[in-house]
Amino acid sequence: MSTPEPLPCDVAELRRMFLFERLEDWQLAWLCEHGRVEHAKPGWLIREGDPATCFYVMLEGEIALYRTVGGDDVETSRTAQAGVYTGAWSAYLGDRAPQVYTGSTKVLEPSRFFVLDAADFAKLMADWFPMAVHLLEGLFFGTRNTQEAVGQRERLLALGSLSAGLTHELNNPASAAVRATATLRERVAAMRHKLAMIAEGTHDRETITALMALQEDALARRADAVSADVLGVLEASDLEDRLADWLDDHGIENGWEIAPVLVQGGIDEGWLDAAAARVDPSALAGAMRWLGYTLETEELIAEIEDATNRVSTLVNAAKQYSQLDRAPFVRTDVHELLDATLLMLQMKLRGITVVKHYDRSIAPVPMFAAEMNQVWTNLIVNAAQAMAGDGTLTLTTRRVEDWCEVEVADTGPGITPGNQERIFEPFFTTKAVGEGTGLGLDISWRIVVRKHHGDLTVESEPGSTRFTVRLPYDAAG
Repeated sequence: MSTPEPLPCDVAELRRMFLFERLEDWQLAWLCEHGRVEHAKPGWLIREGDPATCFYVMLEGEIALYRTVGGDDVETSRTAQAGVYTGAWSAYLGDRAPQVYTGSTKVLEPSRFFVLDAADFAKLMADWFPMAVHLLEGLFFGTRNTQEAVGQRERLLALGSLSAGLTHELNNPASAAVRATATLRERVAAMRHKLAMIAEGTHDRETITALMALQEDALARRADAVSADVLGVLEASDLEDRLADWLDDHGIENGWEIAPVLVQGGIDEGWLDAAAARVDPSALAGAMRWLGYTLETEELIAEIEDATNRVSTLVNAAKQYSQLDRAPFVRTDVHELLDATLLMLQMKLRGITVVKHYDRSIAPVPMFAAEMNQVWTNLIVNAAQAMAGDGTLTLTTRRVEDWCEVEVADTGPGITPGNQERIFEPFFTTKAVGEGTGLGLDISWRIVVRKHHGDLTVESEPGSTRFTVRLPYDAAG
């Protein structure tokens, strides 16, 4: 900040400033008594985030206003108009709001400023404009509270949507496991009954040994068949018909019930011929049903295993998404977060082709993982809604110098140039009433830019919209 030079305060000059033109003489005199005029050389006048100690009104000169974005100072405007003000303009809020400079101001050429200490500016506002202060307080805190309330609502809506999707996805494998377990109980009971019949029958040791050998061979063929998975639907159906005929020809009633299970187990006519040669004809029917029960039992166990693995995967994805087991700020593999978010949003992505262009070689990025998952959710849901269930969602990751970039692209209708300029504004939305709060992208921008010192940008044209998130590798939590 430039070293101030005390200069005389001229009431007539203050009166020419649009900010003071309607003040009475005694008020202008009070300003000169409590304030001061300072000369400032080119350089920083105030810095964003520093304690807000002074209110500045430019009498002459030129200044530029800046906001910090991703660790960089981004110029938002510049002006040479006398009377523009900067600094502790919210001092009248007192300790109810953070008293820090909300932006930076740079002096571009030698300038003069009327300077009022923050405490005097607060007293001026409270004593001279009490009604205006009440209105401004209401506007400031009302807007802030509304943003917080609607932001919380936005998060609850996202959580409800994810919970509904997770519940639906968990219900499918859980129901499959219940059905398979019920069927398995029936098949095990039938196998016990069949085993009792074998034990009470006249089968000799050699026949029973042959049955056990056939059972092990059938299970081995099933494992090979599952791995190969070479039969098409028509081929499998044709083979089922042939096996059913084989069973009928060998006096096995209702062979059509066993044939599908045998086909799934990789059994064909040649294997059945070999099996028939190893088993006494009187035991063939029982042997075939025993093998059918064995293969079906193995299939049901595989279904239950697949269902429980699916449930475990979903639970792990939910854990990954919520980041319940992570420290608040930690280096995290961005691909894990993206994949967990995609899994949680499966219902919303139905009909949409998901393409991943991941650079798995990039290093983990320091971040607040749970909050970044909210960003991925907002961007992916917006893309899905834009495509209305028909299009391609492309996720791309890459490292560019000291930044990790994540691009979320969709093939929707695009965003008009006018809307692109406003898309990160709070409460701005192009969705129908009731379908959006207009805070999703605002929240995402604040998480990426303000909390992670990164950047969030959009490029759009009909058929291609790309949101790019940039996160620094050297960010401090």
